Amino acid sequence: MTVSRRRVLAGAAALPVAAGVLGAQQAQAAPVKGFRVGAGLSDVTGPAAENGMMGYSMPQQQTAGIHLRTRARAFVVDDGAKRIAFVTADLGALFQSVHQGVMRKLQAAYGDLYTEQNVLLNATHTHSACGGDSHYAAYDLAILGFQQEVYDAVVDGIFEAISRAHANLAPGSIRLGRAELTKASVNRSRKAFELNPQADKDHFPQAIDPAVTVLRFSQNGVDVGAISWFATHGTSMSNGNHLISGDNKGYAAYEWEHDHAGVRYLDGNPRFVAAFPQTNTGDMSPNLNLSPGTPETEFENTRTIGDLQFRAAKSAFDAAAEAVTGGVDHRMCYVDMSDVAVDAKYTPNGRPQRTCTAAIGVSMLAGSREDGPGLPLPEGVKNPFIDWLGGIDAPIPQALADAHAPKVIAVPFGAMKPYPWTPEVLPLQIVRIGQLHLVAVPAELTIVSGLRLRRTVAGELGVPLENVLVQGYSNAYSQYVTTPEEYDSQQYEGASTLYGRYTLPAYQQEFAKLAAAMKAGKTVPHGPTPRDLRGKLINFQPGVVFDSAPAFKNFGDVTVDAKSTYARGEQVAVEFVTGHPKNDLRRGGTFLEIQRLVDGKWVRHADDGDWDTKYHWARTFVAESKAVVHWKIPANAPIGKYRVVHFGNWKNGWNGAISAFSGTSRTFVVS
Repeated sequence: MTVSRRRVLAGAAALPVAAGVLGAQQAQAAPVKGFRVGAGLSDVTGPAAENGMMGYSMPQQQTAGIHLRTRARAFVVDDGAKRIAFVTADLGALFQSVHQGVMRKLQAAYGDLYTEQNVLLNATHTHSACGGDSHYAAYDLAILGFQQEVYDAVVDGIFEAISRAHANLAPGSIRLGRAELTKASVNRSRKAFELNPQADKDHFPQAIDPAVTVLRFSQNGVDVGAISWFATHGTSMSNGNHLISGDNKGYAAYEWEHDHAGVRYLDGNPRFVAAFPQTNTGDMSPNLNLSPGTPETEFENTRTIGDLQFRAAKSAFDAAAEAVTGGVDHRMCYVDMSDVAVDAKYTPNGRPQRTCTAAIGVSMLAGSREDGPGLPLPEGVKNPFIDWLGGIDAPIPQALADAHAPKVIAVPFGAMKPYPWTPEVLPLQIVRIGQLHLVAVPAELTIVSGLRLRRTVAGELGVPLENVLVQGYSNAYSQYVTTPEEYDSQQYEGASTLYGRYTLPAYQQEFAKLAAAMKAGKTVPHGPTPRDLRGKLINFQPGVVFDSAPAFKNFGDVTVDAKSTYARGEQVAVEFVTGHPKNDLRRGGTFLEIQRLVDGKWVRHADDGDWDTKYHWARTFVAESKAVVHWKIPANAPIGKYRVVHFGNWKNGWNGAISAFSGTSRTFVVS
């Protein structure tokens, strides 16, 4: 018997190898006393035009420029016997495809030094980064298929960040700091939260997780980086935004690195790296009024929530007095989360249960109203990627419907053919840095889900609860995890919990095994091998056919020039004839420079990775396009002469050749 349903979800959802090998050989020399630490950073920005964004599942939300470049921030810690690599990237999700790609590059460069066992990759969950880098169809639906350019930018950028952290390993120390932040998040699913037992709710009297946990990294007494965990969604920028952005966590990192540590991203690996990863963020929103941002408010919202995180992190960093000791360790395995027999000790009713084939519920389709709903394509408009996949009207067996109850299934992702649209086999990992334990989960956990998982792991390890953190969005992505009680309300988060009501108890059970093995110093079985779906998906997002300039114009020509003078606080806007940004992503570079005249020479003052600049791209006619560079002159900008320079590339329609060009505005004075 099958359950009938209507059609839904129409628009849902390097460094040289030789150098790397040499570094690996050097790293295997005689052990050192204490830690060696290293930090690295790289650019993971995808196509700045006509690429779907990952997060809101809106096909209409395509990139049209850059506000903040997205970056990967890596830390390597070596205790002389073992090492770990930790990476936080400004992405909507860290997909299993990316994890697999990074592992392949690391193996080629470093052999067995960095593997899936000791490398932890995670995403900040910004909703304003490029999408299309998953090998599972559910996460490419709104992006119209798999985007190779995005995938390459992300994999290469993460690999480079790890390589740079590896290259600057040096004797150092780590200290642990803590703080609380109560004004940068709100519970967007309070109805579900209230269904939890009182003992769980009492742990979060404001229905938020205010914990800020910071690791302070130093080399020979000089601070080189920080990792700051805090739970709030990357949705300060709305679903109407089209500029690439790291959202509030990207701004927090930028404020610390650029504004306070003096980092200039185009000047090589920075001397200070600040990562702002997520924890159990599933029901934590940065939109404190429980309403999405607007074009008038979203940039300031991003700055405000980011600044609050930076200030809380800096306070914990400055006060960090607890030395991190005890070395590093790691355990990792793969589990088929769609078919876990859950022991009665982990279930609310004390009876054995089982997870089930992945499916989403009807209430997921509306998205989170507090952060921005995801919408299908407009009426009458088809999604060719969905059509190529064979549509989404797959039958729902009664047994599957019963297994997911009270969820009303919208799409049985795990039962789609020829391949599931979401992963079944997922990586589960625990990484220890001294006394701090990171429970790396390939999903978004609500705060009470995170609390229960942390209690389980802390109990197995015999450590204080505060020394166990959920590291969400890690090594793969499988949507949400709610408590069974929250699941019953079938809010957005419960409808997005893929493997049924007992998904969280299954995670508790499987992570308890990892924790027990870590405590006992034992290895764990690898588990099933996840699918390798390279080459299985197609792309329906149009590429660049050719570029042309308007009549009597050349690429780089200025069509709207700067004024001759500006005051601080005013905005400069210059428009150029340009080519398509997909011709060259300029990863590690820039599409613009604000240049200042210093001692008779033009020097770069700002670029497209700076908060005060915006790079807008728009198609004006068939193959013609324009670039508009905005610069909001900061209050502390030096008085003097400036100009705006735009860099681009155009594609020849006759032979496909891609050529670089630049354009320069008039000189203007800031007074």
